[in-house]
Amino acid sequence: MESIISTFHIDWKIIIAQAVNFGIVFVVLYLFALKPLSKLMAERAEKIAKGVDDAKSNSAILEKTRKEYETVLAQARIEANTIFQQGKKEAEAKKTLMLEEAKVEVAGIIENGKKSLEVQKVKMVEEAKKEIVSLAMLATEKLISNKKDLNNL
Repeated sequence: MESIISTFHIDWKIIIAQAVNFGIVFVVLYLFALKPLSKLMAERAEKIAKGVDDAKSNSAILEKTRKEYETVLAQARIEANTIFQQGKKEAEAKKTLMLEEAKVEVAGIIENGKKSLEVQKVKMVEEAKKEIVSLAMLATEKLISNKKDLNNL
């Protein structure tokens, strides 16, 4: 062993000093590099885990919101269709009512027209009677005057 030590020039004092230096460097590196680095890595891992959790919760919220949107949209379509159908029914009812009112009004106009025509017919008959009476009187007067003229001759 002595030969190995002398061959390689190993000095126990230097090896112990090297071990002490290595221990000091290790402690310094551990305190100033490894500990802050592990703390930084733990914080980074925590941030990443929080980000993954937030992404999962946001995904769940997004899915829930999408389902609510689809539900509300379906309800809105149903309501719009219902309102449209009600409007259509109301329009049909108004149309029917207006047609009935128009029929009643037309019937009234026709009735008034018939009454007016009847009144005019009665007037025309009366005027015709008066005209016939006056013509008959004129004809009678002419006949009487012609008879007188013939008698005078």
